[in-house]
Amino acid sequence: MTSSTEPAPTPSASDAECLALTRQLRRRGTVVLSVFALVWAFAGASGTGAATDAVPVAVEAVALVITAVALYLGLRKDARPSPRTVDLPANWARGVGLVNGVELLAIVAVIAAANASGHPEYVPAGIALVVGLHFFPLARLYDQWQYRWTGALLTAVAVVGAVLVLAGLSAESVRAVVGLACAAVLWASACHLAVRG
Repeated sequence: MTSSTEPAPTPSASDAECLALTRQLRRRGTVVLSVFALVWAFAGASGTGAATDAVPVAVEAVALVITAVALYLGLRKDARPSPRTVDLPANWARGVGLVNGVELLAIVAVIAAANASGHPEYVPAGIALVVGLHFFPLARLYDQWQYRWTGALLTAVAVVGAVLVLAGLSAESVRAVVGLACAAVLWASACHLAVRG
């Protein structure tokens, strides 16, 4: 045991590297989540009216502000350190690449299948489902438990979107609901990651 006048031990190089990697992944996650939230918000805004109408322009303006706030929280220099360091599995980067590659192929397949079947109104819900499901393996690969609720909420949004299509809601309205709900989930995840680690 050290006395109160003795300095705390200096962390080992491996500890310092782990802390740096944790901070880097936290920042990268915040940026990626924020940017894709913005994409979803713009997609949702496109369902609220013509591009020159006041409502979509206002939605896009608000989306830009929320994205800027999330990015600021994630990239600020004085962010408090993560309460824990990540414990990444072996070959985690390869696994992330594989998951993201499958996600991209699945999105292309959803779009192609929806258009080929004459039901393009299912595209937003289908993409939301694919994106939501891909967060479950990412939660393990990045050692970020928060991604489980991100995946669960996006999957729930996808189900709601499909139900709205079946209920006869217009494609534009479904796009607005799914897009803005997905944006809200991703912004919340980005801010949680930025603030809580």
